[in-house]
Amino acid sequence: MKIGIIAHLKYPINKPFMGGLEAFTYDICQRLLARGHDVLLYACAGSDPILNVRPILCEDDYHPITSSQFTSRQLSTEYISTHHAYVELMQEIDKDELDVIFNNSLNYVPIMMSALVKAPMVTVLHTPPIFELKNAIRREQYHGRIKYVSVSASNARNWKDYAPQCNVIHNGIDLAAWQFYPENDGGYIMWFGRIHPDKGLHLAIEAAKLAGKKMKVAGAISDAHYYETEILPRLDESIELLGPCDHRQLNELIGHAEAAVITPCWEEPFGLVVAEALACGTPVAGIAKGALPYLLDERTGKLCSGDNVQELGDCILAAGQLDRLDCRQRAEELFDVEKMVDSYEALFNKISIGKREMKIKADVS
Repeated sequence: MKIGIIAHLKYPINKPFMGGLEAFTYDICQRLLARGHDVLLYACAGSDPILNVRPILCEDDYHPITSSQFTSRQLSTEYISTHHAYVELMQEIDKDELDVIFNNSLNYVPIMMSALVKAPMVTVLHTPPIFELKNAIRREQYHGRIKYVSVSASNARNWKDYAPQCNVIHNGIDLAAWQFYPENDGGYIMWFGRIHPDKGLHLAIEAAKLAGKKMKVAGAISDAHYYETEILPRLDESIELLGPCDHRQLNELIGHAEAAVITPCWEEPFGLVVAEALACGTPVAGIAKGALPYLLDERTGKLCSGDNVQELGDCILAAGQLDRLDCRQRAEELFDVEKMVDSYEALFNKISIGKREMKIKADVS
């Protein structure tokens, strides 16, 4: 099949990944290529060229209206430039003669323009319902040309009023790339991810101190104001900030940790960090929000309700006592990237066959 993958444009699809969506896009693109599919990745400049990238946004490509001279107080330059990049892509995408469009953009434009292109579309709902996507999906339902997929059952329930026929396909990781560590011999707990208010690092720091545990933190700062006002004042010798880490470093850090602390402050639609921690054999202590209660069970994680840091501290201590082999086994059961790609590939085949059958009927008539 010829598959066009539309990425989001906030960050390049390249290692080290800024977040789970970049990792997801990279993995599925790489594996579809390995399975012999003709894949085009529509992404921003700086994405890994091994993914057969078609850049649709870079500094030199900004439309004049989206340049630094744009001064609207209502809409940012980033917002407008992204809008134009997707509009131009959808206007030209039929030239690539795709069998399927695989939309991971988190943007309303590909959805709103889906009825204007020939190829059927699969759109993944990587987030809880947000205003722009809700409106786009509501309008698209009149045409019904898009198949929707959610990354978790909990997120699918959040979208049921807008995409009631939503499939559920869990995100997956390359389990072979994550070494299992049978012993938690590091003497610390681990927090990793983007340093952003949604990820709740400030809660993890407070809970780690209450539990009397040293904590290592790996990840890029994606909200400077949050970092300066909520994180810096809480730092002391018990909290070690490591910055972004490559895969090998991250695997080793997570693997030696007593527990991984995961603290979503929003309705986390999936949480790839859960899969990565469990693959290393590291149990999870976290907050029962979004998909976390559905991804973990009593053998692999301890969750607190709300943002009660004392309760979270207790969860940290309890999680460190869980069996690490159980954690690895759950990762193998639920989060194998090859199973994920199998599911998407089957869906692509189904809708591309439907497209061909419709074309045959049209030609006959």
